Amino acid sequence: MAQNAEERIHYTKSYLRKQTIHTILEQFDGTIMGLSKTDRKAKYNKMKQDPFCFFRGSAYLFYYDVMNMPFTYHTSEDKPTWIMGDLHFDNFSAFQNESGDIVFDVDDFDEGYLGSYLYDVLRMVVSIRLFAEQQGFEKEAQEEFVEKFCKAYRKQLKKFNEDEEDPVTTQFTVDNTKSAIKKALKKLEKRKATHELDKQTVVDDEGNRAFDREHTKLQSVSKNEYSELQKIWNQYLESIAEESFQEDEHYEIKDIVKKKGAGIGSTGLKRFYILIEGQHDNEHHDDIILEAKEARTPIPAYFFPYDEQFWKSHKHQGERVITTQQAMHHMADPYLGYFTMKGRDYYVRERSPYEKDLKEKHLEDFKSVKQTVKTMGKIAAKIHARADVDLEHGILSYHSEEEILNVIGDDKEGFIKEMQVWSGFYKERVEEDHALFNEWLKEYFYSK
Repeated sequence: MAQNAEERIHYTKSYLRKQTIHTILEQFDGTIMGLSKTDRKAKYNKMKQDPFCFFRGSAYLFYYDVMNMPFTYHTSEDKPTWIMGDLHFDNFSAFQNESGDIVFDVDDFDEGYLGSYLYDVLRMVVSIRLFAEQQGFEKEAQEEFVEKFCKAYRKQLKKFNEDEEDPVTTQFTVDNTKSAIKKALKKLEKRKATHELDKQTVVDDEGNRAFDREHTKLQSVSKNEYSELQKIWNQYLESIAEESFQEDEHYEIKDIVKKKGAGIGSTGLKRFYILIEGQHDNEHHDDIILEAKEARTPIPAYFFPYDEQFWKSHKHQGERVITTQQAMHHMADPYLGYFTMKGRDYYVRERSPYEKDLKEKHLEDFKSVKQTVKTMGKIAAKIHARADVDLEHGILSYHSEEEILNVIGDDKEGFIKEMQVWSGFYKERVEEDHALFNEWLKEYFYSK
């Protein structure tokens, strides 16, 4: 009898959680995103690989959970921070900024929104544990990685708040980073300016450059799509920051393709690669590849309090994404812009030849991961402190770093402990959810 009761309890708990996962997936991927069965299958095939992939692809489940959990160190609702919305270990990379510096920073702004800074921190510390678990680190090491991230985050905020450093000019380069980050930056410094052109395009016998249709991830667009993009191109040109705009001929379209494949959370969103003229010469080495990606309502918006002022200022989802990037980066991409095509919002950015992710093989020892998460903590502080500095719309009339430090106060040990305990709890939940998700795939999704 006791065994039957135990089984019944275990089954009921699993059943209820699986129903929650089912409801969330159906609502967001099905009803809201309107993903096709093919797109959903592609997304779920990535998510089922391991708990970290599942975590990356189920941000809506994360927000559903954390909005119903009490935390000690939230800032007040009337003093939100401009947050990245999907801060995790894999959303950092090395790249070249507008001034030509090779830097390490955050690189995904699709979920940018206003809310408590703590949601970025919570999502990040869980991802640190999941990544560390994948790399074979035990619980004690994971605890220390979370501690190092949180300490670095708070310490960097204090430096900004006390004017020891400026979030606008702070950047992370080969001179002030270590280990895996330093290796990625050094590797990028050696890369040729034509790297992306060489990888994505071909030049015919007459010297004309076009996208390589033989590339497995590039697909031809229809005549209608090509025509539509040409029609709305002026929308994009008008959206480029005035100080970054060059002559119209610079943006002349030479070729367009669809980009197949995407990050886990971006599956099903339309993406185009657009080849433009760049500087006029006969060498064609200065052609530029732009990426136009569909932008949707950010996931946190479905769970946070409705902010009418924010939506009045950021009705266009593409504009919201590029404003987030401009807010968080010292030197933003000069090609940032946006347009609307057939009722869908898009943002545009350069497909830079200078971009590189961290290598997992460079993150196999304790010291490398420790040094990496410390830098990531500093960057998280930088994006939160920087976003209120020069926003044109005047949404934030206060300094985020001051509000965050006020709620943490002198209780830095309590803040770190809460992040350690909670991230350990939620990491286990993600692992359990991943197993339930795989059961759900077999029992429901694949059998539909």
